[in-house]
Amino acid sequence: MTIWVDASSGASGDMLLGALAGAGVPVEVLQAAVDAIAPEPVGLRVEQVTRNGFAATRCHVEVADSVDHRTWRDVRALLADADLDTDVRELALRTFERLAGAEGAVHGHDPDEVHFHEVGALDAIADVVGVCAGFVHLGSAEVVVSPVAVGSGSVRGAHGTLPVPPPAVAELLRGVPSYAGPSGAPAMELCTPTGAALLTTLATGWGPQPAMTTDVIGVGAGGRDPEGHANVLRLLVSTGATTDAAPIGAGAPPLLVETNVDDLDPRVWPAVIAALLEAGASDAWLTPILMKKGRPAHTLSVLVAADRAAAVRAEIFRQTSTIGLREQPLGKHALEREMVAVEIDGQPVAVKLARHDGVLVNAQPEYDDVARAAAALGRPVLDVLNDAVAASRTFLRQEP
Repeated sequence: MTIWVDASSGASGDMLLGALAGAGVPVEVLQAAVDAIAPEPVGLRVEQVTRNGFAATRCHVEVADSVDHRTWRDVRALLADADLDTDVRELALRTFERLAGAEGAVHGHDPDEVHFHEVGALDAIADVVGVCAGFVHLGSAEVVVSPVAVGSGSVRGAHGTLPVPPPAVAELLRGVPSYAGPSGAPAMELCTPTGAALLTTLATGWGPQPAMTTDVIGVGAGGRDPEGHANVLRLLVSTGATTDAAPIGAGAPPLLVETNVDDLDPRVWPAVIAALLEAGASDAWLTPILMKKGRPAHTLSVLVAADRAAAVRAEIFRQTSTIGLREQPLGKHALEREMVAVEIDGQPVAVKLARHDGVLVNAQPEYDDVARAAAALGRPVLDVLNDAVAASRTFLRQEP
């Protein structure tokens, strides 16, 4: 199944809920997911409305007044205890992780401890969990999102008057296409932090509508109906069968996440890199740099698959002193690889073989195995390494 999300007029949690309901997801499915996590009663009510002449579905999230502003730590505990489908829970965790990381970055706080008014509010919890349940119900394997309209002007928030896009939205949309909005759009916020976090979690790709046979269209309405602007989000759904479906979010290009750090004790860097690899990074490395005022520093660079980026961002903020990240999508070309083994004085040493178009072009022993073998044999590591390299060359000589 393929879904194209038309966010050319903006995006929010309730707009996505309305679009899902309009695309045929039973409201009972959305409500059941919300009921599983909400610590207080939250109701979803659907009605048909128009927005600048467009028929659309409006989903009202009805909650009682609450003074609680839950942190990401609190929300994570709610999700852990909730009776949710595993895929729904995973998507919701990744979405909130993105929100927490973005808010922590723009306000300079530990994501676990920041009191997020948008994240902690019951309606935002309902938006995120309900939308994740809706996409899982549709069984979408490919979710392509259009460039996101963010709006212009300013908006009042919990932190006072903010420019549009608000800092958290700008942070969440790093590395993905966005713009102010269509010509003639009013000066207003068109994309909320919750909407941005959901889109960047769900997306497997970005751009115009892909080649697809559209079977169902859902149009979700925002709360306002400004003159001259259709405040709606559309879902175009192809229900054709797909093969080898990947998890939602798993098809996006890998990301390079970087930050410059000049105030961290250098002794902790090995532990930082180990934690990032444990969190799902494909690779992580440091580059010594000289910053302004002649301060020595390091650039931390992390290569990570898009579906693990939220966990890696959170770990960077937790493990280091940085308060902001930059990232960009990357193209990547990797050779075919296989592992074989050689013996050095009876000790096995793994060797990684790499092929280009089926031709063996590289054979390298694994250093950790070399070091272990050297310790077992009581020989210098350099001697064992030289023997392992020589043994590895036999694979290259065997190639036609």
